[in-house]
Amino acid sequence: MNVKDLRPRARTTLKWNELNVGDVVMVNYNVENPGKRGFWYDAEITTLKTISRTKKEVHVKVFLGGSEGTLNDCRVVFVDEIFKIEKPGARPLSFADGKFLRKNDPECDLCGGDPDTKCHMCSCHKCGEKRDPNMQLLCDECNMAYHIYCLSPPLDKIPEEEYWYCPSCKTDSSEVVKAGEKLKMSKKKAKMPSASTESRRDWGRVSEAGVHRPHVGGIHGRSNDGAYSLVLAGGFADEVDRGDEFTYTGSGGKNLAGNKRIGAPSADQTLTNMNRALALNCDAPLDDKIGAESRNWRAGKPVRVIRSFKGRKISKYAPEEGNRYDGIYKVVKYWPEISSSHGFLVWRYLLRRDDVEPAPWTSEGIERSRRLCLRLQYPAGYPSDKEGKKTKGQSKKQTKEATKRPASDDECPSASKVLKTSESTEANFLKKLEQSFMCVCCQELVYQPVTTECLHNVCKDCLQRSFKAQVFSCPACRHDLGPNYVMILNETLQMLLDLFFPGYSKGR
Repeated sequence: MNVKDLRPRARTTLKWNELNVGDVVMVNYNVENPGKRGFWYDAEITTLKTISRTKKEVHVKVFLGGSEGTLNDCRVVFVDEIFKIEKPGARPLSFADGKFLRKNDPECDLCGGDPDTKCHMCSCHKCGEKRDPNMQLLCDECNMAYHIYCLSPPLDKIPEEEYWYCPSCKTDSSEVVKAGEKLKMSKKKAKMPSASTESRRDWGRVSEAGVHRPHVGGIHGRSNDGAYSLVLAGGFADEVDRGDEFTYTGSGGKNLAGNKRIGAPSADQTLTNMNRALALNCDAPLDDKIGAESRNWRAGKPVRVIRSFKGRKISKYAPEEGNRYDGIYKVVKYWPEISSSHGFLVWRYLLRRDDVEPAPWTSEGIERSRRLCLRLQYPAGYPSDKEGKKTKGQSKKQTKEATKRPASDDECPSASKVLKTSESTEANFLKKLEQSFMCVCCQELVYQPVTTECLHNVCKDCLQRSFKAQVFSCPACRHDLGPNYVMILNETLQMLLDLFFPGYSKGR
């Protein structure tokens, strides 16, 4: 600091009639929040405006000092606290002038800094009393103060630790999951009956395999794009299954209040959501009144069909156990009708098989399954006697055919051993594939991938945003691509990703 920067303390308050445009005075201004009290600055008056007898406006140009520059057209809130800048040589202040204090904002906006008012913000957060400040602890997380005798349990003295956290901010070390430990159950889940069960059945194998993603829903699709897969589980007694052709009933019309997954029909179905999605697979204009029928049913969108063992009660084509993928089907027609089982309106769909592979219930399909060593996979912990147990309605012919299947992997051809893989291996493969082709920018599976010179795959949109921000390097390795880099879409990679992750690009 230079001696020239020192000057006598401002002590003269200027009245309204003493202010002139162009005068340099000292004003109070808050740069961050102009409506509140801030710091004192030198300022040049630019505008004086009298609105009424009691309301006046002063606009100034604030000098921030040094290299900070100035702030133009700043409105002064405290018009009655404008001080004259004293020149060197002014009369010094003495005790005869009395105390000279400039106003400051209270330390607490809640209590106004009143020492007799309880405040849980600026004093003890527990009791609000403003006594014993030397016995208060400040939380290093929320910055709230606590008396050591207000804590539960109370402390005898100020702790010597460098960091201290209040009961609200302190993390329970017993709740922290350390490396190698399992997740701890919440109090709510620990009380559930499922917490003490010994069952190890896995309900998500079909979803993990990618054949049918929803864990519960019978139809997987988008109402503006179409259906991708469905599960035929015999949910309606009046459905007809002929193997290569079956009728399917839409979803909805049931009361699933609370935590119900199934319920009795209580209303008419509508051609919305998943029902509309399945109708879009039909090669015909959408009609939500009377339905539609395709003239060329093979031209419709394909849908994967999974038959569940639950459909065994109405169909001989359903598997004895588990869920089985039965190939590609097409929607021939759809129509509304009154169900004979419950009397409410439902939407029916007629689906017909259109797959080059033989159906799994035919002799050719059974031979193909034997050749590829495809057999029912049981989840870990599933009762072993289930494998040899015959369910009601099992025919002798099916029993004989089942005995012809290989009992061990040694009976399978060597080529099929290479092709055979468990569902867990397939899930791990898809997971590794997703990690390998994850965009480094959006952290999702690459969409419309661009393979750079350095052999990294990035979403085209992400790379365009990077170039728009004047960053002309590879987002993964910072290899310089240059501003004139031509982004060529890797169509082969996009096609393969669509095959492994069907439908993922529709949501991008």
